[in-house]
Amino acid sequence: MNNRGVGTQYEMLAGRYLEEQGFKVLEKNFRSRDGEIDIVGRDGEFLVFVEVKYRATEQKGMPEEAVGAAKQRKICRTADYYRFIHRYPEDEPVRYDVIGISGGEEISIRWYKDAFSHVYRW
Repeated sequence: MNNRGVGTQYEMLAGRYLEEQGFKVLEKNFRSRDGEIDIVGRDGEFLVFVEVKYRATEQKGMPEEAVGAAKQRKICRTADYYRFIHRYPEDEPVRYDVIGISGGEEISIRWYKDAFSHVYRW
């Protein structure tokens, strides 16, 4: 299976996991010219943008560590566009979460709520 197929598989797993926790998935794989957001949903009052990262082993670090500053900027720009086209008000409570999935046969899922703050364009 290619990387995109593997990514899709684990994004689906993350979506099911989130729904089991009471999270409402609104959209998956939202794309804009600035980037992609794996999962958009609702968790209580928050509109949540979720980045899913997977690694078969943790030899090169935890998968969630791959969401660095550049990736955070892309996610925030894409989230701003999502909010604009869906006409969410500027004061809508927003959160940026990360799901880290690791393991082969023994899967470990970690959900980091409010993993990073909004990164402004300037």
